[in-house]
Amino acid sequence: QLQLVESGGGLVQPGGSLRLSCAAAGFTLDYYAIGWFRQAPGKDREGISCISTLGSNTVYADSVKGRFTISRDNAKNTVYLQMNNLKPEDTAVYYCAALLSRICVLSSSRYNRWGQGTQVTVSS
Repeated sequence: QLQLVESGGGLVQPGGSLRLSCAAAGFTLDYYAIGWFRQAPGKDREGISCISTLGSNTVYADSVKGRFTISRDNAKNTVYLQMNNLKPEDTAVYYCAALLSRICVLSSSRYNRWGQGTQVTVSS
């Protein structure tokens, strides 16, 4: 079965950190750009970061630039999202998605494989 599985979400205080993981099962991520998206209650899904197949190009939304870092370990078939200095407005369900392309974009409509999501809650 081909799937993406996110992990690492949870409850954290403002200013804290979390690292999300996106692991692929049943296929290799080598040929896929990977994006991270999030959706808060009542809001549209937001593209927050993506990484090219070799990791040489990364893109960040302004809302997370300087706080979040995306990386990938193709040997482990996993992509990571390091989130620092978290704010209450970062609270959302976070999804990773795969795009069969070397280059990534933050447009969710381009991605055709999605994980089930992991909840991130930032609250004191």
